[in-house]
Amino acid sequence: MTPEGKVKEKVKKILKKYSVYQHWPVLNGMGAPTLDCVGCANGRFFAIETKAANKQPTPRQEITMRDMRAAGATVFLVNEVEGMNELESWLQENT
Repeated sequence: MTPEGKVKEKVKKILKKYSVYQHWPVLNGMGAPTLDCVGCANGRFFAIETKAANKQPTPRQEITMRDMRAAGATVFLVNEVEGMNELESWLQENT
């Protein structure tokens, strides 16, 4: 499993713990870009971009994150250094 794959598995376990809707689209280069995971918790839309180590989103992912936030979504960057605690805290408050 890749380092990013390990981060994704940890995120999936957290999301399952809170029984929220989650969708991990498989992108093939067609259509509009999205992030690694989109979901809904108690009527609140969220999205997650996962990265290995302390890597950051690409410029295209940053645009997608900005557009999602502008539409009212809560967006998380989760890598091996940051984001996991913020995601779980948000889920505790919103489920």
